[in-house]
Amino acid sequence: MFTGIIETMAEIRQLTREGSNVHIDLASPIQTELKIDQSVSHNGVCLTVVDVKVDFYRVTAVQETLQKTNLADWKIGEKVNIERCMPANGRFDGHIVQGHVDQVGTVVRIMEKDGSWEFDFSYDPSVGNVTVEKGSICVNGTSLTCFNSRKGGFTVAIIPYTFENTIFHQLVEGDRVNLEFDVVGKYIQRILRGYDS
Repeated sequence: MFTGIIETMAEIRQLTREGSNVHIDLASPIQTELKIDQSVSHNGVCLTVVDVKVDFYRVTAVQETLQKTNLADWKIGEKVNIERCMPANGRFDGHIVQGHVDQVGTVVRIMEKDGSWEFDFSYDPSVGNVTVEKGSICVNGTSLTCFNSRKGGFTVAIIPYTFENTIFHQLVEGDRVNLEFDVVGKYIQRILRGYDS
């Protein structure tokens, strides 16, 4: 389980396809603290560390993950947000994040607001996910509060610290992002709609 508070970023060093899987080698300031079998959120996707070397660590994505997230868009040299699982005695500085991407959204518009930024996102509402005004949303692993909540879209405000210390500074309009909707909201929605809908 994660909180959506990004620890640092990792740079993609190598992408290696093996069958339907892709091995991803990354370099990060915390790589020496990682261990094999550890779960780490990468842009909101929970991936298992399968190897740790002096200058990189490796995770593997299976076909299901590649199809349901934006991992297929990743390129060597790009940076991704990373967060280790929350320890049992840790603080919930963000919100409950499972590292299970619900669907991919798109950056529709980026607006500079005299020192901060507003990012507008769209997503396919037919999948059944929803946001609520001032509710939680996880975008590329980052816990955020959404506003302008509407069917198939929402807006978030990004402060300078978040802009500089996450991958928000490298996003451009048209980019695809991983979205994980609030788990509490998903359970309530399922109860109201029923399991057959």
